[in-house]
Parts: sequence; structure tokens; C-alpha cells
Amino acid sequence: MAKPRAYLDHNASAPLLPAAREAMVSALALSANPSSVHREGRGARRLVEEARAAVAALAGGRAEHVVFTSGATEAASTLLTPDWRMGRMPLRFSRLYVSAADHPCLLAGGRFAAGQVVRVGADANGVVDLPALRAALSAHDRDEGLPLVAMHWVNNETGVVQPMAEIGRIVREAGGTLVVDAVQAAGRIALDIAAGPADCLILSAHKIGGPAGVGAIVAKADLMMPVALVTGGGQEKGFRAGTENLAGIAGFGAAAREALRQLDALGPIRACRDAAEAAIRRLAPEAVIFGEGTERVCNTTFFAVPGLKAETAQIAFDLAGVALSAGSACSSGKVGPSHVLKAMGVDDALGALRVSVGPGTTRDDIALFETALAGLLARRGAERAA
Repeated sequence: MAKPRAYLDHNASAPLLPAAREAMVSALALSANPSSVHREGRGARRLVEEARAAVAALAGGRAEHVVFTSGATEAASTLLTPDWRMGRMPLRFSRLYVSAADHPCLLAGGRFAAGQVVRVGADANGVVDLPALRAALSAHDRDEGLPLVAMHWVNNETGVVQPMAEIGRIVREAGGTLVVDAVQAAGRIALDIAAGPADCLILSAHKIGGPAGVGAIVAKADLMMPVALVTGGGQEKGFRAGTENLAGIAGFGAAAREALRQLDALGPIRACRDAAEAAIRRLAPEAVIFGEGTERVCNTTFFAVPGLKAETAQIAFDLAGVALSAGSACSSGKVGPSHVLKAMGVDDALGALRVSVGPGTTRDDIALFETALAGLLARRGAERAA
């Protein structure tokens, strides 16, 4: 009989939802190209447009302002460019401003040269330094071009929620454009691009129970858009060339519908997260839970037990049947100091572990986590005593 396992790594990739799997299987039965004008092609196109409407609804936007990509990283690389267009007129951005605690796909700067990327610090909770952002934008030389600001809404490691309304006000006062990485916010925070501060949102399917390999840009309007990164055919109204990933997009649409419904039922997710934190505090009173001094989403705990190294702990948890992360899953499996904690002023990030839960997480999963943590700490205590 197989031993039970608990999957507590939803921020890395959420399990594929049954609705998304069913939508993908149905789409795979269609062999037509969505750009073809015959009946089969029109059927494929209908699936794409239904998914586009679902993703737009999740973001609080309009379907015609959704551009499908191969994932959030491609979406970021598309948006983070000095070269945009306002209608038919070229629009130039001379600097990109990001948070030092941002996801690597923003920190990399997209198509901006390294010297054009300005990193803004964060406070001890990982919240972007708003006075520093305002000062940096105030010093921006508009004669060189406009300022582009890209910020994550929810940190993928700590779950900390950024003050997006205030960030938006600062960016607007500076005459800038705001790109928001909403990958970890979708399904956990109500998104409303139509009324909110963002000019563009970045979304990813596999973070909300859809398939990996598909993401989206959701724009407030499509008058102002970046010069395309992927060129060729005229798909996605010329903003992203290439035959659409029909099955992936169909799965994304199904997951987006589920994520929107889930916003009214986050209580059980929060209860599981809180139970995990209660276990950490009970078993290791000296543990630090990062970001707990500010607003966080309901599913994420990033913690450290002094002296406990992440690579040792992560392997021990896995052997005990618990899947969790030592920070971001975007570093080819490498475990090492977290740039997020470094931005927060934390000296030793080697012991940081992330628990991230989702709709399918049960109290049995949390009990298995607690048992595994207790065993790990008991072994460490015995080793020290030997």
C-alpha cells in the first residue's frame, strides 16, 4: 500500500483541475487550426474565444484585450520592452523600474538593457519601498523616454501582497505605465483591470489549476501595446504570432472559471495555511514566518527554523511524503539563498521553506506536514545531543 503524500507546493504549480483536464481532452479531439475558416476551424476558434472570455472575466477585463502566450515568462518578456506603440505611433520607454523582491522574469528586464533596469528596495516584510519608488520616478528624465514600472502583486515566496493601489498612484503621477505580475494573485485576490491601477496584467494557467505552457497578457485597452516579441502570422491580432495552443488555452479557460468561483470560498484554504503555521509555532517557537507583519494571501507560508538548512529539510520532508519548496521553483531545482529574503534584509536565507496550499488541500495533508516537521526537529535535536 502506497504511503500517503501531501502536495503543499501550489505556488510552484497547482494540480491540474478535473474541469481543465476535461476541457483539454475535448480540445484535443479537434484537429483544426483556429485560424481556418471552415467549420472545423470555426469550432476550434470558438473554444479559443470562450477561454479568452473566461480569462478576461477572471482579470475583470474585456476579452478583446486578452493575448495568449506560452506562459507568464513570455508575457513578461513581451511587455518589458522599450518599444511600444500608441495606435500607429511609436512609444519609447527609457527605464524599467522593478522591485528587488520581484520574480526573476521581471528582474531579468525583458528586452531592456541591464543598464536601463532600476531596482527599488523593499522593507523588512518584502513590501516595495514606496518613498524610494516615488523618488526614483521623480528623478526620471522624460527627455530620454517614459518610465515603465513592473511589479508583482503577490510575492511567490512569501505570499506578501503589494500595495498596488498606492503603487499605481505613484506611477500615474510620474506619467508612467504599470505592468503587474498577477500570477500568484489570480484566484486569491479579486482582479479588476478595468478599474484598477494596472495597464497590463500577467497571468499563468498552471498556477490556478490549468496546464503548464500557457499564459496571458490582459491589457486595460489595446490602443497602447508593446512591439511583438514573437512575430510571424497575424494571430492574437498581431500581438503574438503562432498557431494557438488549443488544448492549453481551453484548459486555461476552464481553470479561470474555477478560480473566479473560488474567490468566494477561500476560508478552507486559509484554515489549512493557519493550521500549518500553528504547527510550526508549536513545534519550533523560534521559527520565523516571513511577511507575517503585513498583508499576505491566504495560502502561503514562508518560514525558517534557525540552523535548519533548506536542502536538508526539503529532502527530509519529501522522504516523509510532503512536497514543499525551498523558495521559488524557477531556478532549475537549485536550492540557495533567496533573493526575496535578501531584499528584505535577512542575512541567512538557507533555512527558508515554503508551504503553499490550494483548494484540494486537506487537514490530513497538514497533519502529515506536522508529523514530518516533528520528526525532522526530533532528529536534529538528537544529533545535537550526540
